[in-house]
Amino acid sequence: MALIVPANLRLRSSTAPDDDEPLSTVRKWTITGAVMLVTVMQVLDVTVTNVALPHIQGALSAAVDEVSWVLTFYLAANAIILPATGWLAGVLGRKRFFLTCTIVFTLASMLCGLAPNIETLLVARFLQGLGGGPLMPLSQAIMWEIFPLRQRGTAMAAWGVGIMMAPIFGPTLGGWISDNWSWRWIFYINLPIGVVGLLAASAVLFDPLYLKKPGRIDAIGLVLMAVGFLSLQLFLDQGERNEWFDSSFILALAVLAGVTLVGFVIRELTADEPILDLTVYGDRNFAAGSIIMFVVMIGFFSSMVLLALFTQKVLGYDAWTSGLVLAPGGVGNLLSLLIAGRLITRMDQRWLLAVGCVLNAYATWEMSTVTLGADYWALAWPRMIQGVGIGFIFVPLNTVALATISRERMGNATALLNVVRNLGGAIGVALLTTLLARRSQVHQTTLGGHVDIWDAETAERLRAWAAHFAAQGADSFTAERRAVSKLYQEVTRQAQLLAFADDFWVLFLLFCGSLVLLPMLSRVRLGPPARTEAGDAAPPPVHVD
Repeated sequence: MALIVPANLRLRSSTAPDDDEPLSTVRKWTITGAVMLVTVMQVLDVTVTNVALPHIQGALSAAVDEVSWVLTFYLAANAIILPATGWLAGVLGRKRFFLTCTIVFTLASMLCGLAPNIETLLVARFLQGLGGGPLMPLSQAIMWEIFPLRQRGTAMAAWGVGIMMAPIFGPTLGGWISDNWSWRWIFYINLPIGVVGLLAASAVLFDPLYLKKPGRIDAIGLVLMAVGFLSLQLFLDQGERNEWFDSSFILALAVLAGVTLVGFVIRELTADEPILDLTVYGDRNFAAGSIIMFVVMIGFFSSMVLLALFTQKVLGYDAWTSGLVLAPGGVGNLLSLLIAGRLITRMDQRWLLAVGCVLNAYATWEMSTVTLGADYWALAWPRMIQGVGIGFIFVPLNTVALATISRERMGNATALLNVVRNLGGAIGVALLTTLLARRSQVHQTTLGGHVDIWDAETAERLRAWAAHFAAQGADSFTAERRAVSKLYQEVTRQAQLLAFADDFWVLFLLFCGSLVLLPMLSRVRLGPPARTEAGDAAPPPVHVD
């Protein structure tokens, strides 16, 4: 006699519920809390480490070039494993893969904190990147599957609170921990979070019934993917430091990335069981959403980096104060995520995207007009507006891009969307920082050519500075030399200011131009609730127009 298990008992287990058996609200949000705890820890760790690099350099007696690889090794490992997330989830099982990634990330964090030298730290950071890379697309796929479309706006808002706000508050937190405790604690703090997240995820996660294990391993595609994305990430990260194509190393990386990635695309389009299913781009909304995601992420990440550089390099802020300038963006982001989550199924998502693009355009235009005498709110207010704009972009863009993707392909689609997101950020930062350096040189040359020490106003300023340094105890010759040096510093600061203004003006044009891309998307609508033969309400159908 077959044993009949009541539905309510099946829901309490950690196994997958039947396709026609909806998850309870409590279980949905329990799963959300479990996956978000680990994912936010991973995203936060990326930005927290940035401001701790000077402390790491001093503690481990590392050179500037050596300590920069602390970031590069993590990003390189991310670039290798992220595209294979959907495939690995099929090979290992999604629950097992998520738990494995959590364990690897947590243990690697402990190794980072214990690292006695820079070499050990780099190896630990690479392992940390391998463990952390898949967590974001996995969490997004999980939340997308457990929530129906009418609730996905709220779910994506909750997901976005952690994903989008962690990079904003990370520098502030990292600066405070490094200054008051030790740089090692930015890694140790992951241990209790990782353990709690591991226990919670192991209790509530399940493998969906439709997840199928690949029949064979595409070894050629795997090698091409790893080499291609690794070379591309190194090219983008190290290009500016090595003068781009003036360096044979960077040129070799560019050629290697181009050849292997083209080979990888061809291989994935022709393989019977590809590692990364590129046919998902046959869905119009997903393809258009990926393009818009790429463009928007160029603006989002590069503007954040530019503002941090401007406050620290030009205005002389410390890491903590610079983080406080970025913090209002998180407040604005939180507000707009909650609002967009409620409006996403009530109006045309393209209008929400348009509002977000316009707000970002306005914020970057405001940033392009700042001066050396700008106070805190002259920078924080545009940043807050940009945070509001990003929230109105993030929720509808993810919703529209993934709305018509079948759940069997959801893991693959979220991995691709996160690859696009990371590439947009990496390319944006590389391009804008290169433009910043080039424009700074151009403006410095131009301004320097117009400085005449025999000009009455310039001569008066030099005399005032010389008198100031003489009053501090310098002899006349030293005071005059220091006055000339001060004049050079002022010219350099003005040149840097103009270069930052140029960069933010480019971002203004970028966000304005992104409005042209919005008609590529189709609006997603919920149809009227359907009914089963038993009269029960079924999930409403999804329509695009």
